[in-house]
Amino acid sequence: MAEQRRHTRVAVALLGRYMLSDRQEYPCQTIDMSPGGVRLTCAVGGTVGERIVIYLEHVGRIEGTVARILPDGIAVTINATTHKRDKIASQLTWLANRTELGLPEDRRHERVVPRRALTTLHLEGGREIAARIVDISLSGAAVACEVDLPLDTSLTVGRTPGRV
Repeated sequence: MAEQRRHTRVAVALLGRYMLSDRQEYPCQTIDMSPGGVRLTCAVGGTVGERIVIYLEHVGRIEGTVARILPDGIAVTINATTHKRDKIASQLTWLANRTELGLPEDRRHERVVPRRALTTLHLEGGREIAARIVDISLSGAAVACEVDLPLDTSLTVGRTPGRV
């Protein structure tokens, strides 16, 4: 059968976790992924059409809907802006090339996962947003929150000033 997907899938094994509409978090790992969809190995599959939020290492937060239930997991259609799809495509290209060429992670400083991950983002004007620190280094942090913040937004993570 001919491939009918709009985006080519890349075989990539990324660890992560996801949340279904019951708001419970479950661990997962990707099998393959494209800017338009991802196949996950996981124990709890949900139902077709159910909203899902996935947090993946190297990629971050992804929203989507469960497209198919598989024997070992689920297939998810990613709901994302063109900009987010472009970011996913770039990340997948880097991951695929890194694996094939045996490249180390392209970071200036080692990333670590904090023991206390919950934090508050303080925006200019006094707005506060609950967030979770995915990982942190001397030069930056990956932070997950329910709000899409525009690039170049000034904020403070905990007590540390930064920029999106």
